[in-house]
Order: sequence, then structure tokens, then C-alpha cells
Amino acid sequence: MGLQTGRLGQGLGPSAAVGAPAQKLHAPISAETHFRLRVPATSANLGPGYDTLGLALEWRDEIQVSARPRRDPEQPEVGVVVTGEGAGDLPADASHLVITAVERILAAKGYHLPDLDVRAHNTIPHSRGLGSSAAAIATAVKTADQLLPGGLSDDEQLQIGSRMEGHPDNYAPALRGGAAVSWLASHTSELVFRTAPLQVHSQLRCVLAVPSFTQSTQAARDLLPGSVPHEQAAKNSSRAALLVHAITANPRLLLDATEDYLHQEYRRQAFPQSMALVDELRAEGFAAVISGAGPAVTVLTDEAHAPEAAASIQAFTSQHPGRETFAASNLPIAHTGAIVESLR
Repeated sequence: MGLQTGRLGQGLGPSAAVGAPAQKLHAPISAETHFRLRVPATSANLGPGYDTLGLALEWRDEIQVSARPRRDPEQPEVGVVVTGEGAGDLPADASHLVITAVERILAAKGYHLPDLDVRAHNTIPHSRGLGSSAAAIATAVKTADQLLPGGLSDDEQLQIGSRMEGHPDNYAPALRGGAAVSWLASHTSELVFRTAPLQVHSQLRCVLAVPSFTQSTQAARDLLPGSVPHEQAAKNSSRAALLVHAITANPRLLLDATEDYLHQEYRRQAFPQSMALVDELRAEGFAAVISGAGPAVTVLTDEAHAPEAAASIQAFTSQHPGRETFAASNLPIAHTGAIVESLR
């Protein structure tokens, strides 16, 4: 539950009004309810799959929610306790952006926010390109789903969260798990997001190089050019198509498949140490890429070579001492997304 920025993407979109509807808001629940959510970290882009490809990792934030009917019809009572990442920095009341997102989703459905007690334990690092914002949005959507009478349909959960995030490459895997190709449908009159799951090869593993430093997603995006040469675009298309094959059927092709021609080089000045690590790992034969908007580095590999990749990351840090360091984490793919457990 680590959403820190004020950006909620494009809101709930044209199919769901933002803010309270004209009619009086109703109570979403009639009795106390308690549940736990566990939401995975994600790594997006994966090299050439810019704003399109992403996968979920077994590294999860966890929250417990206790909800009850509002005692004060004019104002909800909301308490938030955050431990781990963001503790002491994130709001501990209804101004927390996860809570405001839940409130907006409920209001669009004609319901007000109930009284809430939320305890969040965050483990996904913030501002590293590991999907902490997507995890927070998935948390908000799943919380609203639990509170609303009848819940939210699977497609509503995809559309609402994708619109809040702005693009579904991180959000879809956080919500549903596994790896996915996601896109914005171009044949509709409104924003409609689509996602297709990939059957991940059984040997695929992800080794993360988690940096001690952070990077603003918007700052990284601001470095991208408005257009790229046709030759670069063609090369990137071939690599993105090959990457789908490598992830699902032949991990031996991952090094070629993760070559990027759209974004990483343009962002090198934002995280030179991360790019230096990518260069060194790729020279050693590892399929290393910048994770999301960075500065974390993802190595896509198989089970047999994951320990070698982790050792190379640690060796790089030892050979380049200083304030900017990397910690290696060998993680399996999370085949389930946001997990909801009822607490009685």
C-alpha cells in the first residue's frame, strides 16, 4: 500500500463518474467485515515491451482492513497504520491516497466510505520501478470490491485500476498475477484496456538488483523523445515479439529478446549506475533490463543460472563502492495476483 504520489492516472474514466453521484450515497455494508490483502510487486517493460509487458513477483505488500457501518453519517472514521516502507511518511488518516481511491470508487457506485481501520505492512520498495503504485491501486480496487454489495466484475477491476494507473503493464499483473501483455483498445470510443495472460515457462526466474537510491517515474518519462527513427521501432517490434516467445517457450532466447530500442538509452542519464550494471550483466550473457521506470534492474533467467546472476550483481556492487549500491533478490514469478482472505 505504498502509493505516494498525487497521480491517479486518468481517474475512473468515462464509464464511471468521478466523485459523488447526485443522489444520496448509501452505506456499502450493514455489518462489520474484516479481510486481509496480499499484493505482489511487479516488473514492467522487460526491455522492449514498453508500457505493454509486465510480470508479478513473489514479493508482497500486506494490509488488513476492518470495516464497519459509519457511526457519523457526515464523516467516516478512518485510521491507517503503516509499517515497513513509507512508515512515518504516508498519511495515517482518510487522506491516504489508497483510502481516497477507495472512496472515489465507492462514490461512483453510489456508496459512501464506511468507518475503516487499516494496518499496512509494506515490503515493496518505493520509487524503484517495482510496481509499488500499481500494488497500491490494486489494493484500493480489491478493497472496494470487498466493500461493495455485489462487488466489482473482473473487467471493472481491470478498467478502474488501469485508468487510475494510466496504463496496465504493471497493474494487470499486480491484480491477476503471472505475466501479461496489456494494451489500450483503439477501436472503441472511450478508454478500454485489455490484457492477455502469458503462460510463463516453468523455469523462468527473476533476479532483481534493488538499488539504494530512488527515481521519479515522471522524471524518467520526461527524458523520452516524442518520436524514434523507423529503424529503431522495427528492431524493437521484433524484440518484443521474440520476448513473448522467450518468456513462454524458450528462455534461452532471453538475451536477444530483451534488447530495447525505445526507452532505456534515453534514460541513461537518470540512472547511470543502473545502466552500467545492465551493460555489465548483458556482457556476461544475462538478460538484464531496467525494471519499469527504474532504477531497479531485472534479470530474466532460468532456475539454474539465477544464483550466478545474483552473484554478478553483488560483485558489481563490491567493485563499485559508494553510496549507490544494489542488493540482489532471487524471486519466483507470482502466479496469483492480489489475494483476498476473509478474517473472522
